[in-house]
Amino acid sequence: MRIRHPLFAGMGALSLLAVSGCELAGGVTGRLAEDEREPVVIAVPAWPGGQANAAVAAHVLENELDVPVRRVELGQREAWEQLGQGSVQAVLEDWGALPDVVELYVDRKEQVVGAGELGITGHVGWYVPEEFAEANPGVLDWRNLNDFAGELGGRLLHGDPEYATRDEAIVEDLDLAYRPVAAGSEDALVEEIAGAAAAGEPLLTYFWEPHWLSAEVPLAEIQLPAYYPRITLQKYLNAEFAEAGGAAVDFLRNFSWSAEDQNAVAELIAGEGMTPAAAAERWVTEHPDTVAGWLE
Repeated sequence: MRIRHPLFAGMGALSLLAVSGCELAGGVTGRLAEDEREPVVIAVPAWPGGQANAAVAAHVLENELDVPVRRVELGQREAWEQLGQGSVQAVLEDWGALPDVVELYVDRKEQVVGAGELGITGHVGWYVPEEFAEANPGVLDWRNLNDFAGELGGRLLHGDPEYATRDEAIVEDLDLAYRPVAAGSEDALVEEIAGAAAAGEPLLTYFWEPHWLSAEVPLAEIQLPAYYPRITLQKYLNAEFAEAGGAAVDFLRNFSWSAEDQNAVAELIAGEGMTPAAAAERWVTEHPDTVAGWLE
């Protein structure tokens, strides 16, 4: 089962995908010298926001601190296991979806330590296009949702069918005339939301913040009971690395940015098709004062 965000979604253990950092200058000799140093391994979640975190952090480590980096795409549970073992040094976006795992590695085994807040508050909920909400303001109160079941097709759209959402339980608890329907993937979900908004069609969908699509497609959130809490996203480091990692550790503890910043990089990756490394380089080049603050 995939774990993505607390209480609602997740990514399954994906096959490892090692993604190297920027190409090293200096020819073969330079690359060999770099290879002799142990890289900082950053776990990368599959969603664009998580890719943005890892890419920007890797760019700064490599280009400002001369620290080699390896980014590895992992499911959240697997990332925590490797963080405890020391084969991963950093998790930069944790949604609190695995409290039992946090207790095991942070409190009991003391193999992982907190590295502070990412600076972003995460939230999941149900949404309709803003245009539909403006024409039908009553739809934003869950108690009125059944009145709009016909217009909304009686479906609640979500992404990957393997995401462990609470939507079915919420529909049952609130006695709503809807059925959760999987778009097939996050990309397919984004495509359906954007398509409905462009066509002026009504749609009820599961969605989350931060997400780069929010800057392009205005959505209005349904006021549900407190099924989906707001989560202050956290960073974690391997405990041994945190003791001995020097300037790299200082930077990773200082690394904090806004949802707007993350969305800007994520949109370059998912919306414009840039590689994470190229998107990170562009953002870092355009935000020197922010980077300087991280390096103080």
